[in-house]
Amino acid sequence: VVVFTLLTTWKRGRALLMERLAEDSMPLDIFIESIGASPPPRVPGTAVFLTSTADRVPHALLHNLKHNKVLHERNFIVTVTVATTPRASDAERILIEPLADSFWRIRLTYGYMEVPNVPRALALARREGIALEMMSTSYFLNRRSFRITEASAMPTWQSSLFVSMTKAASDASGFYRLPSNRVLELGQQLVV
Repeated sequence: VVVFTLLTTWKRGRALLMERLAEDSMPLDIFIESIGASPPPRVPGTAVFLTSTADRVPHALLHNLKHNKVLHERNFIVTVTVATTPRASDAERILIEPLADSFWRIRLTYGYMEVPNVPRALALARREGIALEMMSTSYFLNRRSFRITEASAMPTWQSSLFVSMTKAASDASGFYRLPSNRVLELGQQLVV
C-alpha cells in the first residue's frame, strides 16, 4: 500500500506538473521566429538548455532571456531519452537537428542500464561538424520549488508527499554529469 501510494502520487504529481508547464510554455518554432524578427543582443559562447519537451521553449531559456536580456552565440536545446534496450551505441546516441542560424535541437538517447553523461555525448557532435568548446559552454537548468495551496489539484496530504519526493529526487546536474562550475540554475516557483 505504501509503495502504491508513493508511485501513484509521483505519477499524478508529474502529470499535473507537465500540464502546468505546457500551459506556461511557448512552441519553440514560434519563439525562434520571434527572436529572428527582433534579435536580442548576443554574448560569446554556447548555451545548453536541458528540457524534457523538445518542441517547447525551455523555461530556463525564457528566464535567462527575460532577466539577462541576451542570448548566446550558439544555443542547444537538449532532450535526454531512455531507450528500451540496455545500451545505446554511439551511432544512435545523438541526433542533431538545426533549427535556425544559432539554434540546434539535440536528442540524446541512453539505454536503461546506462548513466547519462551529457558533456561526453555532446562531444560526439564533432562528427556532425559542431565542435563544442567545453570551457565556453554553459549549462542552464530550471530549478523548481513548489508551494502547496488550497487550490491544488491533489489533496493536501498528497501534494505534501509529492513535494517531499521532489526534494529527495536526484539533482539534475549530478545525474547528467554536468560540470558543476559550468551550470546555471534559474528558479521557478510552482503551485501543486
